[in-house]
Amino acid sequence: MLQPSPALIFRLLCTILAMTGSVVALTACAPTVDVTAASDAANPACAPMMVALPDAIGDAALRKTNSQATAAWGDPSQVILRCGVNVPGPTTDRCVSVNGIDWVIKEGDPVWTLTTFGREPATEILMDPEKISSATVLADLSASVGKIPASRNCVGQEDLQNLPTTR
Repeated sequence: MLQPSPALIFRLLCTILAMTGSVVALTACAPTVDVTAASDAANPACAPMMVALPDAIGDAALRKTNSQATAAWGDPSQVILRCGVNVPGPTTDRCVSVNGIDWVIKEGDPVWTLTTFGREPATEILMDPEKISSATVLADLSASVGKIPASRNCVGQEDLQNLPTTR
């Protein structure tokens, strides 16, 4: 009976390990999400927020994106985040506060755009409220988004009525 040489056994083991590693790597890959970076994505103030983002929003897991200062959750993507978008000025759009973070909400059909108000750089979220709750999204992101300090707050119609008048 012929005995294989130690060199042959070593090569066979290496080949098997390499093939096993390739299969594991291929099954663990999810496609990278293509997200266009915001105009001010390179702003260093985005970094503390980006490293503090949650691994999941509701049941949607964080995925890899191809642009700086962007994130996506869910497969297919249910939530897209971009830091460095244009800072919203005064607006009559609906503004809500969730856990101390003010958001300007523009309801689309089906995608909503939620943009932080009073924080520079601003952060934008794109989401479909039919697929994931906006309350869940804003609550799960509030700690991370709060890493960018607020310089002003939303003022609603009721706030304007309570302001002292000058004559």
